[in-house]
Amino acid sequence: MAKEIERKFLVRNASYRECADSKATIRQAYLSTDPDSTIRIRTMDSRAFLTVKSRNKGLVRHEWEYEVPYEDAIEMMNSCAVAPAIEKIRYSVGRWEIDEFHAALEGLVIAEIELSSPDEPIGIPDYIGKEVSGDKRYYNSVLSTLSSPPTSDEG
Repeated sequence: MAKEIERKFLVRNASYRECADSKATIRQAYLSTDPDSTIRIRTMDSRAFLTVKSRNKGLVRHEWEYEVPYEDAIEMMNSCAVAPAIEKIRYSVGRWEIDEFHAALEGLVIAEIELSSPDEPIGIPDYIGKEVSGDKRYYNSVLSTLSSPPTSDEG
């Protein structure tokens, strides 16, 4: 059983673009937004993935991800999504993944880092702002239901 241990942060500025290793176009929709069993379908450039996640317990949750045919993913998004699809560009900077959201969530930028344990120490780059780990407003499954980005006192 796979586990995901992740911390999330808002991003202060776009300086991460200068040191990005790669970037990908992502479109994802939710087939279930139930916190006990979130089910997501995602296209990433020309590939597609179905992901099931359990409820978070602190920074930890179970996660299962499977590659699926791209055409099937598009059909699932169009036929089964319970909320509009999220559109974003993902920049990879070392272990960090920085998502620039578009469409209804334009202007929102979130950085995530996956850890090997909840207490793993990490270096925080200058472009990283307020931590939002555990703040449900910043879960992608919640973001998919919003018509604009959540408000925060720091970016």
